[in-house]
Amino acid sequence: MIIAPATAVAALATLSVAVVPSAALAEPLTFGAALQRASNEAPSLRASASGVDAARSAEIASGRLPDPTLSVGLDNFPISGPPGFSFTRESMTMARIGVEQAFPNPAKRRAERTRARADIGTAEAGLAVEAQNIRLETALAWVDLYYAKQRLAQLQVLDQSLGDLQATVSARLASGSARPSAALEPVQLRAAVNDRRSELAADVTKAQARLARFTGDPEADVAGDPPVLEVDRAQLVAGLASLPSLQALDAGVGAADAETELARADKRPDWRVSTSYARRDPAYGDMVSVGVSFDLPLFAKSRQDPKIAARASEAERARLLRIAGERELVAALDGDLADHVMHHQRLMNARNTLVPLAKRRAELDMASYAAGKLDLGSALLSTLALAEAEVDALSREADVARDAIRINFTYGEMRP
Repeated sequence: MIIAPATAVAALATLSVAVVPSAALAEPLTFGAALQRASNEAPSLRASASGVDAARSAEIASGRLPDPTLSVGLDNFPISGPPGFSFTRESMTMARIGVEQAFPNPAKRRAERTRARADIGTAEAGLAVEAQNIRLETALAWVDLYYAKQRLAQLQVLDQSLGDLQATVSARLASGSARPSAALEPVQLRAAVNDRRSELAADVTKAQARLARFTGDPEADVAGDPPVLEVDRAQLVAGLASLPSLQALDAGVGAADAETELARADKRPDWRVSTSYARRDPAYGDMVSVGVSFDLPLFAKSRQDPKIAARASEAERARLLRIAGERELVAALDGDLADHVMHHQRLMNARNTLVPLAKRRAELDMASYAAGKLDLGSALLSTLALAEAEVDALSREADVARDAIRINFTYGEMRP
Protein backbone atom coordinates (compact mmCIF):
# COMPACT_ATOMS: atom_id res chain seq x y z
CA MET A 1 0.00 0.00 0.00
CA ILE A 2 1.54 3.33 -1.07
CA ILE A 3 0.97 6.71 0.55
CA ALA A 4 1.76 10.36 -0.04
CA PRO A 5 4.31 11.51 -2.66
CA ALA A 6 7.91 12.02 -1.85
CA THR A 7 11.62 11.69 -1.56
CA ALA A 8 13.67 8.75 -0.41
CA VAL A 9 13.36 7.50 3.12
CA ALA A 10 16.48 7.83 5.17
CA ALA A 11 17.13 6.65 8.64
CA LEU A 12 19.59 6.70 11.42
CA ALA A 13 22.98 5.53 10.30
CA THR A 14 25.67 6.12 12.88
CA LEU A 15 25.88 7.79 16.25
CA SER A 16 28.17 10.65 15.41
CA VAL A 17 28.15 13.86 17.38
CA ALA A 18 28.16 16.69 14.90
CA VAL A 19 28.56 20.39 15.51
CA VAL A 20 25.92 22.07 13.35
CA PRO A 21 26.32 25.77 12.55
CA SER A 22 23.49 27.94 13.82
CA ALA A 23 22.77 29.12 10.30
CA ALA A 24 22.11 25.54 9.21
CA LEU A 25 19.70 25.00 12.09
CA ALA A 26 17.40 27.65 10.70
CA GLU A 27 16.96 25.85 7.36
CA PRO A 28 13.85 23.70 6.77
CA LEU A 29 14.57 19.99 6.95
CA THR A 30 13.65 17.26 4.52
CA PHE A 31 12.38 14.01 6.00
CA GLY A 32 15.78 12.32 5.69
CA ALA A 33 17.67 15.36 6.96
CA ALA A 34 15.46 15.49 10.04
CA LEU A 35 16.27 11.86 10.84
CA GLN A 36 19.99 12.46 10.38
CA ARG A 37 19.86 15.60 12.52
CA ALA A 38 18.11 13.67 15.26
CA SER A 39 20.83 11.01 15.16
CA ASN A 40 23.40 13.71 15.83
CA GLU A 41 21.48 15.86 18.29
CA ALA A 42 19.36 13.57 20.50
CA PRO A 43 20.98 13.57 23.98
CA SER A 44 19.38 10.23 24.87
CA LEU A 45 21.26 8.56 22.01
CA ARG A 46 24.57 9.92 23.18
CA ALA A 47 23.72 8.83 26.72
CA SER A 48 23.03 5.29 25.49
CA ALA A 49 26.27 5.33 23.48
CA SER A 50 28.14 6.27 26.65
CA GLY A 51 26.54 3.25 28.34
CA VAL A 52 27.94 1.02 25.60
CA ASP A 53 31.39 2.55 26.06
CA ALA A 54 31.14 1.93 29.80
CA ALA A 55 30.23 -1.74 29.28
CA ARG A 56 33.11 -2.23 26.86
CA SER A 57 35.56 -0.67 29.30
CA ALA A 58 34.28 -2.90 32.09
CA GLU A 59 34.73 -5.98 29.87
CA ILE A 60 38.49 -5.33 29.70
CA ALA A 61 38.81 -5.96 33.44
CA SER A 62 36.49 -8.96 33.60
CA GLY A 63 37.96 -12.37 34.37
CA ARG A 64 41.28 -10.91 35.49
CA LEU A 65 43.14 -12.03 38.57
CA PRO A 66 42.38 -9.82 41.56
CA ASP A 67 45.08 -7.48 42.80
CA PRO A 68 47.61 -9.03 45.17
CA THR A 69 47.38 -8.20 48.85
CA LEU A 70 50.32 -6.73 50.73
CA SER A 71 50.48 -7.41 54.46
CA VAL A 72 52.82 -5.89 57.04
CA GLY A 73 52.90 -6.96 60.66
CA LEU A 74 54.76 -7.60 63.86
CA ASP A 75 54.75 -11.20 65.11
CA ASN A 76 55.43 -12.63 68.56
CA PHE A 77 55.86 -9.31 70.31
CA PRO A 78 56.01 -9.96 74.10
CA ILE A 79 53.67 -8.02 76.34
CA SER A 80 54.40 -9.68 79.69
CA GLY A 81 57.24 -11.25 81.67
CA PRO A 82 60.87 -10.16 81.68
CA PRO A 83 61.02 -9.59 77.88
CA GLY A 84 57.67 -7.71 77.87
CA PHE A 85 57.47 -4.75 75.50
CA SER A 86 61.00 -5.29 74.25
CA PHE A 87 61.87 -5.78 70.62
CA THR A 88 65.18 -7.53 71.37
CA ARG A 89 64.67 -9.78 74.41
CA GLU A 90 62.43 -12.34 72.69
CA SER A 91 64.08 -14.39 69.93
CA MET A 92 60.76 -15.00 68.13
CA THR A 93 59.82 -11.33 67.73
CA MET A 94 59.78 -10.59 64.00
CA ALA A 95 58.88 -7.77 61.65
CA ARG A 96 56.97 -9.36 58.77
CA ILE A 97 56.07 -8.35 55.23
CA GLY A 98 54.08 -10.61 52.92
CA VAL A 99 52.18 -10.84 49.67
CA GLU A 100 49.05 -12.89 48.94
CA GLN A 101 47.59 -13.59 45.50
CA ALA A 102 44.10 -14.99 45.04
CA PHE A 103 43.36 -17.31 42.09
CA PRO A 104 39.62 -17.60 41.36
CA ASN A 105 38.80 -20.87 39.66
CA PRO A 106 38.97 -20.79 35.82
CA ALA A 107 35.23 -21.45 35.45
CA LYS A 108 34.42 -18.34 37.47
CA ARG A 109 36.78 -16.20 35.42
CA ARG A 110 35.26 -17.49 32.18
CA ALA A 111 31.78 -16.79 33.52
CA GLU A 112 32.79 -13.25 34.46
CA ARG A 113 34.03 -12.63 30.92
CA THR A 114 30.82 -14.09 29.49
CA ARG A 115 28.71 -11.86 31.73
CA ALA A 116 30.73 -8.80 30.74
CA ARG A 117 30.14 -9.59 27.06
CA ALA A 118 26.44 -10.04 27.84
CA ASP A 119 26.45 -6.60 29.50
CA ILE A 120 27.87 -5.15 26.29
CA GLY A 121 25.12 -6.87 24.31
CA THR A 122 22.49 -5.48 26.67
CA ALA A 123 23.90 -1.96 26.37
CA GLU A 124 24.10 -2.20 22.58
CA ALA A 125 20.53 -3.49 22.40
CA GLY A 126 19.40 -0.61 24.59
CA LEU A 127 21.17 1.80 22.24
CA ALA A 128 19.44 0.21 19.24
CA VAL A 129 16.04 0.48 20.93
CA GLU A 130 16.61 4.14 21.75
CA ALA A 131 17.80 4.83 18.20
CA GLN A 132 14.65 3.20 16.84
CA ASN A 133 12.46 5.28 19.16
CA ILE A 134 14.22 8.47 18.12
CA ARG A 135 13.78 7.63 14.43
CA LEU A 136 10.11 6.87 14.92
CA GLU A 137 9.29 9.95 16.98
CA THR A 138 11.26 12.24 14.67
CA ALA A 139 9.53 10.82 11.60
CA LEU A 140 6.09 11.21 13.17
CA ALA A 141 6.85 14.76 14.29
CA TRP A 142 8.01 15.67 10.77
CA VAL A 143 4.86 14.23 9.17
CA ASP A 144 2.62 15.87 11.77
CA LEU A 145 4.19 19.25 11.06
CA TYR A 146 3.93 18.77 7.30
CA TYR A 147 0.22 17.96 7.37
CA ALA A 148 -0.58 20.54 10.04
CA LYS A 149 0.84 23.20 7.73
CA GLN A 150 -1.07 21.73 4.79
CA ARG A 151 -4.37 21.90 6.71
CA LEU A 152 -3.67 25.44 7.80
CA ALA A 153 -2.89 26.47 4.22
CA GLN A 154 -6.11 24.84 3.01
CA LEU A 155 -8.13 26.88 5.48
CA GLN A 156 -6.32 30.01 4.39
CA VAL A 157 -7.67 29.50 0.86
CA LEU A 158 -11.20 29.60 2.25
CA ASP A 159 -10.43 32.78 4.17
CA GLN A 160 -9.22 34.46 0.99
CA SER A 161 -12.34 33.41 -0.91
CA LEU A 162 -14.48 34.87 1.86
CA GLY A 163 -12.67 38.17 1.40
CA ASP A 164 -13.62 38.15 -2.28
CA LEU A 165 -17.20 37.28 -1.37
CA GLN A 166 -17.33 40.16 1.11
CA ALA A 167 -16.54 42.55 -1.74
CA THR A 168 -19.35 41.03 -3.82
CA VAL A 169 -21.86 41.43 -0.97
CA SER A 170 -20.80 45.07 -0.47
CA ALA A 171 -21.41 45.76 -4.14
CA ARG A 172 -24.89 44.19 -3.89
CA LEU A 173 -25.67 46.22 -0.82
CA ALA A 174 -24.67 49.40 -2.65
CA SER A 175 -26.98 48.50 -5.54
CA GLY A 176 -29.83 47.59 -3.21
CA SER A 177 -30.06 43.98 -4.44
CA ALA A 178 -29.16 42.42 -1.07
CA ARG A 179 -30.65 42.82 2.37
CA PRO A 180 -28.48 44.71 4.94
CA SER A 181 -28.05 41.67 7.21
CA ALA A 182 -26.30 39.81 4.39
CA ALA A 183 -23.19 41.88 5.07
CA LEU A 184 -22.84 40.17 8.43
CA GLU A 185 -22.92 36.59 7.17
CA PRO A 186 -19.40 36.52 5.60
CA VAL A 187 -18.07 38.19 8.73
CA GLN A 188 -19.65 35.55 10.94
CA LEU A 189 -18.24 32.77 8.79
CA ARG A 190 -14.79 34.31 8.84
CA ALA A 191 -14.97 34.39 12.63
CA ALA A 192 -15.76 30.68 12.63
CA VAL A 193 -12.88 30.09 10.21
CA ASN A 194 -10.57 32.07 12.52
CA ASP A 195 -11.47 29.76 15.40
CA ARG A 196 -10.66 26.74 13.27
CA ARG A 197 -7.45 28.36 12.09
CA SER A 198 -6.39 28.92 15.71
CA GLU A 199 -6.78 25.19 16.34
CA LEU A 200 -4.72 24.29 13.29
CA ALA A 201 -2.06 26.89 14.16
CA ALA A 202 -1.77 25.26 17.59
CA ASP A 203 -1.26 21.89 15.87
CA VAL A 204 1.58 23.42 13.84
CA THR A 205 3.23 24.85 16.97
CA LYS A 206 2.99 21.55 18.86
CA ALA A 207 4.42 19.59 15.94
CA GLN A 208 7.29 22.08 15.63
CA ALA A 209 8.02 21.71 19.33
CA ARG A 210 8.20 17.93 19.01
CA LEU A 211 10.45 18.13 15.95
CA ALA A 212 12.68 20.67 17.73
CA ARG A 213 13.01 18.27 20.67
CA PHE A 214 14.69 15.63 18.53
CA THR A 215 16.56 17.77 16.00
CA GLY A 216 17.80 20.45 18.39
CA ASP A 217 16.52 23.18 16.04
CA PRO A 218 14.30 25.63 17.99
CA GLU A 219 12.78 26.85 14.71
CA ALA A 220 12.29 23.42 13.16
CA ASP A 221 10.47 23.42 9.83
CA VAL A 222 9.85 20.93 7.03
CA ALA A 223 10.89 20.93 3.40
CA GLY A 224 9.99 18.61 0.55
CA ASP A 225 7.34 15.91 0.54
CA PRO A 226 6.57 13.02 2.89
CA PRO A 227 8.22 9.67 2.09
CA VAL A 228 6.71 6.96 -0.04
CA LEU A 229 6.44 3.89 2.19
CA GLU A 230 5.11 0.45 1.32
CA VAL A 231 3.74 -1.90 3.95
CA ASP A 232 4.59 -5.56 3.33
CA ARG A 233 3.39 -7.82 6.16
CA ALA A 234 5.29 -10.91 5.02
CA GLN A 235 8.56 -9.02 4.86
CA LEU A 236 7.95 -7.38 8.23
CA VAL A 237 7.14 -10.68 9.96
CA ALA A 238 10.24 -12.30 8.46
CA GLY A 239 12.43 -9.61 9.96
CA LEU A 240 10.93 -9.48 13.45
CA ALA A 241 13.79 -11.41 15.05
CA SER A 242 16.25 -8.68 14.13
CA LEU A 243 14.24 -5.87 15.74
CA PRO A 244 16.01 -3.97 18.54
CA SER A 245 13.26 -4.76 21.06
CA LEU A 246 13.69 -8.50 20.55
CA GLN A 247 17.47 -8.20 20.44
CA ALA A 248 17.24 -6.50 23.83
CA LEU A 249 15.29 -9.49 25.14
CA ASP A 250 17.88 -11.83 23.59
CA ALA A 251 20.58 -9.88 25.39
CA GLY A 252 18.62 -10.33 28.62
CA VAL A 253 18.61 -14.09 28.07
CA GLY A 254 22.38 -14.04 27.52
CA ALA A 255 22.94 -12.02 30.68
CA ALA A 256 20.76 -14.39 32.71
CA ASP A 257 22.63 -17.42 31.37
CA ALA A 258 25.93 -15.77 32.29
CA GLU A 259 24.68 -15.19 35.84
CA THR A 260 23.71 -18.85 36.06
CA GLU A 261 27.17 -19.98 34.99
CA LEU A 262 28.73 -17.61 37.49
CA ALA A 263 26.61 -19.12 40.26
CA ARG A 264 27.65 -22.63 39.21
CA ALA A 265 31.30 -21.60 39.27
CA ASP A 266 30.97 -20.86 43.01
CA LYS A 267 30.84 -24.63 43.61
CA ARG A 268 34.44 -24.89 42.45
CA PRO A 269 37.08 -23.85 44.98
CA ASP A 270 39.15 -20.72 44.65
CA TRP A 271 42.69 -20.79 45.98
CA ARG A 272 45.29 -18.37 47.23
CA VAL A 273 49.07 -18.34 47.45
CA SER A 274 50.84 -16.32 50.11
CA THR A 275 54.46 -15.71 50.99
CA SER A 276 56.07 -13.58 53.69
CA TYR A 277 59.47 -12.54 54.88
CA ALA A 278 60.11 -12.12 58.63
CA ARG A 279 63.13 -10.32 60.05
CA ARG A 280 64.38 -11.26 63.55
CA ASP A 281 67.33 -10.43 65.71
CA PRO A 282 70.47 -11.11 63.66
CA ALA A 283 71.53 -13.69 66.24
CA TYR A 284 68.66 -15.95 65.27
CA GLY A 285 68.28 -15.39 61.54
CA ASP A 286 65.38 -14.32 59.32
CA MET A 287 62.45 -16.47 58.16
CA VAL A 288 60.42 -17.02 55.01
CA SER A 289 56.91 -18.52 54.97
CA VAL A 290 54.93 -19.86 51.99
CA GLY A 291 51.33 -21.10 52.07
CA VAL A 292 48.46 -22.18 49.88
CA SER A 293 44.80 -22.04 50.93
CA PHE A 294 41.65 -23.39 49.28
CA ASP A 295 37.95 -22.66 49.65
CA LEU A 296 35.89 -25.64 50.73
CA PRO A 297 32.33 -25.49 49.30
CA LEU A 298 31.17 -28.28 51.61
CA PHE A 299 27.64 -27.02 52.15
CA ALA A 300 26.53 -26.57 48.55
CA LYS A 301 22.95 -27.72 49.22
CA SER A 302 22.30 -24.78 51.51
CA ARG A 303 24.59 -22.20 49.92
CA GLN A 304 25.58 -22.56 46.27
CA ASP A 305 22.72 -24.75 45.01
CA PRO A 306 19.90 -22.36 46.02
CA LYS A 307 21.72 -19.52 44.24
CA ILE A 308 22.15 -21.65 41.13
CA ALA A 309 18.44 -22.53 41.17
CA ALA A 310 17.52 -18.86 41.53
CA ARG A 311 19.71 -17.83 38.61
CA ALA A 312 18.37 -20.68 36.48
CA SER A 313 14.83 -19.53 37.21
CA GLU A 314 15.76 -16.01 36.17
CA ALA A 315 17.19 -17.39 32.92
CA GLU A 316 13.97 -19.31 32.25
CA ARG A 317 12.00 -16.16 32.98
CA ALA A 318 14.10 -14.26 30.45
CA ARG A 319 13.44 -16.92 27.80
CA LEU A 320 9.70 -16.84 28.42
CA LEU A 321 9.71 -13.04 28.23
CA ARG A 322 11.48 -13.34 24.87
CA ILE A 323 8.73 -15.62 23.56
CA ALA A 324 6.03 -13.35 24.96
CA GLY A 325 7.74 -10.31 23.43
CA GLU A 326 7.73 -11.83 19.96
CA ARG A 327 4.07 -12.79 20.22
CA GLU A 328 3.23 -9.30 21.43
CA LEU A 329 5.04 -7.79 18.46
CA VAL A 330 3.17 -9.99 15.98
CA ALA A 331 -0.17 -9.09 17.58
CA ALA A 332 0.70 -5.39 17.63
CA LEU A 333 1.78 -5.55 13.99
CA ASP A 334 -1.52 -7.10 12.94
CA GLY A 335 -3.42 -4.48 14.91
CA ASP A 336 -1.45 -1.63 13.32
CA LEU A 337 -1.97 -3.16 9.87
CA ALA A 338 -5.72 -3.29 10.49
CA ASP A 339 -5.69 0.40 11.45
CA HIS A 340 -3.66 1.17 8.35
CA VAL A 341 -6.17 -0.55 6.08
CA MET A 342 -9.05 1.23 7.80
CA HIS A 343 -7.38 4.64 7.52
CA HIS A 344 -6.57 4.01 3.87
CA GLN A 345 -10.20 3.14 3.14
CA ARG A 346 -11.35 6.30 4.93
CA LEU A 347 -8.88 8.35 2.88
CA MET A 348 -10.16 6.86 -0.38
CA ASN A 349 -13.74 7.57 0.71
CA ALA A 350 -12.83 11.19 1.38
CA ARG A 351 -10.96 11.66 -1.89
CA ASN A 352 -13.44 9.83 -4.10
CA THR A 353 -16.75 10.70 -2.46
CA LEU A 354 -16.86 13.18 0.40
CA VAL A 355 -14.70 15.97 -1.03
CA PRO A 356 -16.20 15.79 -4.58
CA LEU A 357 -19.72 15.86 -3.13
CA ALA A 358 -18.92 18.78 -0.84
CA LYS A 359 -17.33 20.63 -3.74
CA ARG A 360 -20.30 20.01 -6.02
CA ARG A 361 -22.73 21.09 -3.34
CA ALA A 362 -20.81 24.28 -2.68
CA GLU A 363 -20.75 25.10 -6.38
CA LEU A 364 -24.48 24.48 -6.74
CA ASP A 365 -25.35 26.51 -3.66
CA MET A 366 -23.20 29.44 -4.79
CA ALA A 367 -24.85 29.27 -8.22
CA SER A 368 -28.27 29.26 -6.55
CA TYR A 369 -27.24 32.25 -4.46
CA ALA A 370 -26.04 34.09 -7.55
CA ALA A 371 -29.41 33.35 -9.19
CA GLY A 372 -31.24 34.61 -6.14
CA LYS A 373 -32.69 31.17 -5.29
CA LEU A 374 -30.74 30.63 -2.03
CA ASP A 375 -29.83 32.85 0.87
CA LEU A 376 -26.20 33.76 1.42
CA GLY A 377 -25.99 32.03 4.80
CA SER A 378 -26.82 28.61 3.36
CA ALA A 379 -24.38 29.09 0.51
CA LEU A 380 -21.63 30.05 2.92
CA LEU A 381 -22.28 27.00 5.08
CA SER A 382 -21.77 24.80 2.03
CA THR A 383 -18.50 26.60 1.36
CA LEU A 384 -17.39 26.01 4.94
CA ALA A 385 -18.40 22.34 4.67
CA LEU A 386 -16.21 22.02 1.58
CA ALA A 387 -13.24 23.51 3.43
CA GLU A 388 -13.80 21.17 6.37
CA ALA A 389 -14.06 18.21 4.00
CA GLU A 390 -10.74 19.12 2.39
CA VAL A 391 -9.10 19.64 5.77
CA ASP A 392 -10.52 16.31 6.95
CA ALA A 393 -9.13 14.60 3.85
CA LEU A 394 -5.68 15.95 4.73
CA SER A 395 -6.11 14.62 8.26
CA ARG A 396 -6.99 11.21 6.87
CA GLU A 397 -3.97 11.33 4.59
CA ALA A 398 -1.86 12.18 7.64
CA ASP A 399 -3.29 9.14 9.46
CA VAL A 400 -2.27 6.87 6.58
CA ALA A 401 1.20 8.40 6.49
CA ARG A 402 1.59 8.04 10.26
CA ASP A 403 0.50 4.40 10.09
CA ALA A 404 3.01 3.57 7.37
CA ILE A 405 5.81 5.30 9.26
CA ARG A 406 4.91 3.69 12.57
CA ILE A 407 4.68 0.22 11.02
CA ASN A 408 7.93 0.46 9.03
CA PHE A 409 9.94 2.19 11.75
CA THR A 410 8.66 -0.12 14.51
CA TYR A 411 8.61 -3.49 12.77
CA GLY A 412 10.95 -2.97 9.83
CA GLU A 413 14.59 -2.18 9.17
CA MET A 414 14.68 1.48 8.19
CA ARG A 415 18.18 2.10 6.88
CA PRO A 416 19.59 4.71 4.49
